[in-house]
Amino acid sequence: METVIYFLLGITSVVSFGFIIERGLALRWSKIVPREVAAGVDACRNPEDVPKLRTICEIKMSPLSRLLLTAADHLKWPKPDAEDAVQSLARHEIVRLERGLVVLEVAVGISPLLGLVGTIYGMMSLFSNLGQTGMSDNATLAHNIGLILHATLLGLLIAIPSLIAWSYYTKKVEALGVEMEALCGEFLRRQYRDDTKK
Repeated sequence: METVIYFLLGITSVVSFGFIIERGLALRWSKIVPREVAAGVDACRNPEDVPKLRTICEIKMSPLSRLLLTAADHLKWPKPDAEDAVQSLARHEIVRLERGLVVLEVAVGISPLLGLVGTIYGMMSLFSNLGQTGMSDNATLAHNIGLILHATLLGLLIAIPSLIAWSYYTKKVEALGVEMEALCGEFLRRQYRDDTKK
């Protein structure tokens, strides 16, 4: 049982830290909102500038680029319909950005519980051995106390970084979503400035 508990804690830590690294690489600002694409949105003042922005988006493909390409494809539609098309895709992009965060959330919840299982098992073994051998077997006593403390410590050492990473990445996804919404909104406002498209 002791081996199983440590094995499960080990698996949880590997998966958790793997997703911490993977999300850290995937949620880089330059990968989601490339500087060149943001500059292209700023430079796109009228319909004649849209092909240039489209070229930049196709070269620097990213979630923001996909949203802008969708907006550009729907410029002949009424503005509310174009906004709906962009918002629909934006929801999918946010779900993609949040991929993996649920694993960190599970790790935050499960690792202290696994540590608690180890603690309870250690206490059960401790009291079981005390009933059989009394206080004379110091090695077994020390081993069971060690299991209690190690399991609790390992559970917390997995949960704390996972919680920090989950909180940080959740806020980062939120900030990236707000930035993409602002840039797409600015693009659409400029393209629908004339009354004929409203």
